Amino acid sequence: MHDDLSLLVDAARGAGEIATAFTGQTATRWNKADGAGPVTEADLAVNAYLLDVLCSARPDYGWLSEESEDDSNRLDHDTVFIIDPIDGTRSFIEGSRTWAHSLAIAKGGVVQAGVVFLPLRDQLYAAALGQGATLNAAPLTCSPQDSLPKSEILSAKPNLQSKFWTKGDVPGFGRAYRPSLAYRLALVGSGRFDGMITFRPTWEWDVAAGSLIASEAGARVSDRAGADLRFNAPDPRTHGILAAAPALHGSLLDQHDPTA
Repeated sequence: MHDDLSLLVDAARGAGEIATAFTGQTATRWNKADGAGPVTEADLAVNAYLLDVLCSARPDYGWLSEESEDDSNRLDHDTVFIIDPIDGTRSFIEGSRTWAHSLAIAKGGVVQAGVVFLPLRDQLYAAALGQGATLNAAPLTCSPQDSLPKSEILSAKPNLQSKFWTKGDVPGFGRAYRPSLAYRLALVGSGRFDGMITFRPTWEWDVAAGSLIASEAGARVSDRAGADLRFNAPDPRTHGILAAAPALHGSLLDQHDPTA
């Protein structure tokens, strides 16, 4: 599996070279059908590169990517690539630096290796199952925070609606935001933030790599009901994400209503 992680690292760096050759604000873009958000020519160029490089190296692996039509044949593969060519396309379009390539390999539903690379920030987060997580090759450890009121949690504003919380009141934590879900999970792993939450159904390609990085750094990662994440599902969406320092994860879970 170390070889698989090396493969993802090299592919992520190659993806960064391709994406940064485009100028986000002038790259051709259009909106996907059914309100699925924007896509650019850079997304598709990166996707084509990754499909070629990764599947040529591992032809027996399945393929799941945001920018490829989903093929149910992936369900016949025990091992599968789970790819978001550019996570944070809106930020890419705006000319922001906060977008990432998210590359993961899952086997038997469990992520084995993952990379989140932000080329314009020169930040490469990587993890292999049971081998820890790194940022630019330096080991990562999640936050030791155990007080929810003192914590800072990455979250979009919709998650702060009272309907999501058992007492009708949002717990008194500090809120911050970053546009890429993959990056948010990596930031939890780095200890820069104490946790992250998203309660909407979440595409696997947004969170597969980041979830391993966070968990290998010591954070507890689950869906919004507290269940372990499983990947390469027929419907490739998780039931939200809750990732936090271990002591905070339980506090957030206790105060959140997973049925809302």
